[in-house]
Amino acid sequence: MSANWNLVADIGGTNARFSALLDDGRLESEFEFHHSVEEYPQFADLIDGLLAEIATATGWDNAPANVCFAVACPADDEEISFTNSHWQFTKTHLKQLLGCENLSVINDFEAVAHGITELDDSDLVKVGGGDAVSTKPIGILGAGTGLGVAGLVPRVDSYDVIETEGGHADYPPIDDMQSKVVNSLRERYGRVSLERLLSGKGILNIYIALCSIEAVEVEFETPAEVVAAALDKSDSKALQTLNMFCEGMGSAAGNLALTFGAKGGIYIAGGVIPRFQEFFINSGFRSKFEDKGRFVSYLQPIPVFIVVRSNLGLLGAAKKLQQI
Repeated sequence: MSANWNLVADIGGTNARFSALLDDGRLESEFEFHHSVEEYPQFADLIDGLLAEIATATGWDNAPANVCFAVACPADDEEISFTNSHWQFTKTHLKQLLGCENLSVINDFEAVAHGITELDDSDLVKVGGGDAVSTKPIGILGAGTGLGVAGLVPRVDSYDVIETEGGHADYPPIDDMQSKVVNSLRERYGRVSLERLLSGKGILNIYIALCSIEAVEVEFETPAEVVAAALDKSDSKALQTLNMFCEGMGSAAGNLALTFGAKGGIYIAGGVIPRFQEFFINSGFRSKFEDKGRFVSYLQPIPVFIVVRSNLGLLGAAKKLQQI
């Protein structure tokens, strides 16, 4: 059967998530489809199978009317090349593959920012600070495969999204050990951005650098293994790694709050931190967030929220689609 429906996607470096929605104003759907980036050599391979998968699940045999894809890379150009995966496509070819009337491709953290506006208290875990000031900007930071950064500026009846590539700004070490880690990573990468440390891959980078610095054997090969060893305190280097990651996130979040004047709060999104949420809350994150010399008193009242809503990118892409 035919239906008037739309398609939204949140495509990162590791996972691609899709939602097929009836064009009735709702932002969420029971029809969600999740795929691993590694499964598909080419992005077009996924799209071919996806449309058949949607038709089987929904019974809708026609093409989507409107599509919004949120992608983990700059999205302004005709050619889209993902920062942390092998996928690439052109907007023209994607529109042809989908057969849609309208296509919008946006940065994934623009979608996250739109999604933030739809959250309620049950979607958030507060990490210190006072009350958010509703008339002031919001800063958004998110660790996943990479590191996303965005902002929200409230208006009288709406808001403006500030999409950025702030995750690729230089990483500023805040103590001697962080300086050693950055120097070690500089030997591997040349330039060391925030994302090289403050992401899923960054956790492994920190761990390998610490092992190299102290001339100990590398025991773990994945970020998940490092996190597991840190949480059960079975490996001192893994524990040191996770503490450094949390403190680095605190420093970066504090810098973001100062840069945006984010008295509306800082929101921590992404799939990494919810995996060790309690550790993060009890880490040095908040102290490093506030540790800004003469501006401690400026940062102390600013609340930080961990976003625990799992489909935030899809929610934001659907919200963006309503505005087009």
